[in-house]
Amino acid sequence: MRKFSTRVRTSAAVLVSAAGIAALGTAVAPAMASAATPAYSPGSVQAIAAQIVPANQLASFNQIVSHESSWNVTATNASSGAYGLVQALPGSKMASAGADWKTNPATQIKWGLNYMNERYGSPNAAWAFWQTHHWY
Repeated sequence: MRKFSTRVRTSAAVLVSAAGIAALGTAVAPAMASAATPAYSPGSVQAIAAQIVPANQLASFNQIVSHESSWNVTATNASSGAYGLVQALPGSKMASAGADWKTNPATQIKWGLNYMNERYGSPNAAWAFWQTHHWY
């Protein structure tokens, strides 16, 4: 039991420092806005990301998503139509990661991580590009 509790504290420390999550108590399961459309708090979406994105890439992934969508799963750019956490253009590109791409943060995170890895080599490299160009 001691070993498990140490791991939880270590994971929590990484989560707080890497992703800047202020409230570790935020539930990963979303509150339901309606039966059809779940509403996710930014903290719960960040917790999902911490389970998917490698720890050494999480801070950069966090920075990009914070700037692009403020962790809003349904964020839509009125000018371009870019959609979701990582502002995919068109948003329908994320269907390659799952049919639930419009509302599932895990699907969007997986697609975004894959995009950053394929286009830039990693979220860290994508963030370095973003800092210079203010887009990625």
